[in-house]
Amino acid sequence: MASAQRQFEHSLIEAIHEASPDGILVVDQAGTVVSFNQRFLDIFRLTLGAPEVATGAIHDRLLLDQALRLIKDPEAFLARVEALYADPTLHDVSEIALNDDRTLERHSTALWDEQQRYLGRVWFFRDISERKRYEHLLEAQSNRDPLTGVANRRCFFKRAQEEFARARRTGMALSVIMIDIDRFKRINDRRGHASGDEVLRHLCDSARVLMRESDLLARLGGEEFAILAPDTTVDGAVLLAERLRQHITAQPVVCGDGPVSYTISAGIGMLDATDASIEGVLRRADNALYAAKRAGRNRAMAEQGSSFSIPPATR
Repeated sequence: MASAQRQFEHSLIEAIHEASPDGILVVDQAGTVVSFNQRFLDIFRLTLGAPEVATGAIHDRLLLDQALRLIKDPEAFLARVEALYADPTLHDVSEIALNDDRTLERHSTALWDEQQRYLGRVWFFRDISERKRYEHLLEAQSNRDPLTGVANRRCFFKRAQEEFARARRTGMALSVIMIDIDRFKRINDRRGHASGDEVLRHLCDSARVLMRESDLLARLGGEEFAILAPDTTVDGAVLLAERLRQHITAQPVVCGDGPVSYTISAGIGMLDATDASIEGVLRRADNALYAAKRAGRNRAMAEQGSSFSIPPATR
């Protein structure tokens, strides 16, 4: 009767072991494999035979050497494994990036008997690739303007604060270009919102052609955009803004009901030694933008001290 009960319990545990969505590996205190399930083999693309092996048949190093070929950072993975083996009191929850773009979540904990003697370790590996892809998608959506695909206001201000801190730490220059589409409401009213949307996308496409990889273009709202330009002096930012303005003026937008011509005004602000936050740079860029609007639009201006520099506009 007792034997039948033990057989039932063993079969139940084995069934649970194999039905688990996680890859499971159990090793003893010497690193010898006690058991693993088929899911463990599948996750690491291993072909070692039966899903359960007898004690002493396989050492975990054999499995580890094969698994390391799949792992993007095998040195870090191996170092963590060795640290866990060296200290049985450690528990581990971490993510592992694989070379085939999958991501695993690893859990590991020590096994103890009733007398608190160390028996070995159990490792759980779960494929969280879909979850990570969804998280990345949500992150991208939370930082992107859905119409134009450029950074949104939230992303811009987060990055601007980071670049401000970096510029303060390194002494490098930092400039911001505020951009506004001139008379954008008139485009929407006369040509429709579909054409207005094409104009917004055209501005972004034009800016991407001229910007460096380190620059960030963001839509702050409506027809207002900003370019964050790290390691860029006010002269460099004025040059970028003027090139963008001329590029847009020379290339009308192709819409379904005919071409649409438009212009932009731009204001440039640069980090000052007295700035306590990025707000000082943004305020100067805003002031320069308003000055460009008052001066007749279709121009780029920079605030330097209490005056504005006005590059010649191309009419």
